[in-house]
Amino acid sequence: MRNPNNANVEQLLLKLLGERKTARLFATLNHPHVLREWENGSVTRAELAQAMNMALFDDLLARSANGRRYTEEAVEAGGSVYFDHGALRTVRWPHSGALPPGEAAFARILRPLGFRINGRYPLDRLGMTGRAWAHDDAPDEIAQFFVSELHPERFSAAFQQAVTNVIGASRDPLTPRASGLLWELERDGVLPLDAAHELLPVIVGAFARQHEMPREADYEVLLKESAEMAWIATEGNAFNHATDRVADVFKLSDDEKAKGRPMKPEVEHSRSGRVFQTAYRADIVRREFRAADGGIVTREVPGSFYEFITRKRSFDQDARRWETDLRFDAGNAQGIFRMTASQAA
Repeated sequence: MRNPNNANVEQLLLKLLGERKTARLFATLNHPHVLREWENGSVTRAELAQAMNMALFDDLLARSANGRRYTEEAVEAGGSVYFDHGALRTVRWPHSGALPPGEAAFARILRPLGFRINGRYPLDRLGMTGRAWAHDDAPDEIAQFFVSELHPERFSAAFQQAVTNVIGASRDPLTPRASGLLWELERDGVLPLDAAHELLPVIVGAFARQHEMPREADYEVLLKESAEMAWIATEGNAFNHATDRVADVFKLSDDEKAKGRPMKPEVEHSRSGRVFQTAYRADIVRREFRAADGGIVTREVPGSFYEFITRKRSFDQDARRWETDLRFDAGNAQGIFRMTASQAA
């Protein structure tokens, strides 16, 4: 069947987010061509991946006033957002409670949904490793994931202990039932609509903080050595940023600066000369910490942010079509990560 809005994705989002948010998301985001056909009641992995991505984009906008304002203005002007990728941070550490360490916590979700690793990027200046995950069914149109792992063993013993203190009793958001449904999805490529309805809120909920309120003393230790780990202490595995793919990121940067928006000073250039990125500075949020006396203290910390990317295309002579450069760049990524580091305090 054909529908301007994929009916399965629409039904999943209506139940999860409600009519108003669902309509707004369909009016805002690009629609992958692979979802132009659908079968009533049988949800493909691409449909479930797109529904999850749309819900995660909505969650990012709820936490980023700058991103929300940009998106609203783009739609009001008759435009839309081409959701290029979402980024999240993890910690590869054996002492992470019930949560699998690092990227493993999300590989078990992304693989059944049809994503595969599309590149590895050493982020050595940050003590991290990043990996891109692209969707097999529509790598150019279903938003990628950039999943980074922080390596505490590269930092001091005090830092490692603080990491354990913060994430050592993390919850596992995946229930046995959800894990079973993911296994079925990986095996069959589809799920009944009722099962997809059951699974979607669980996997969306995995992109959040799975540990309790951090102690302020631990936060201070982490902040001295890694603004990225300090960010994870307060925000967990929530989207660090979501990215709009635009035709000319240089013009967009100039336009946003002219409006007085909190833009990154310079656009990041990849070594290939084919990928260009910039971003707003992170929105400031208020988070609670456990004080030394057992009480609760609130302080302002960097939250998530909104990014922009331009990707060059080349003509594939064998396939007779234009191909988008879907790679990332370690230098670009480390520059973009500073959008949260610069305001950590």
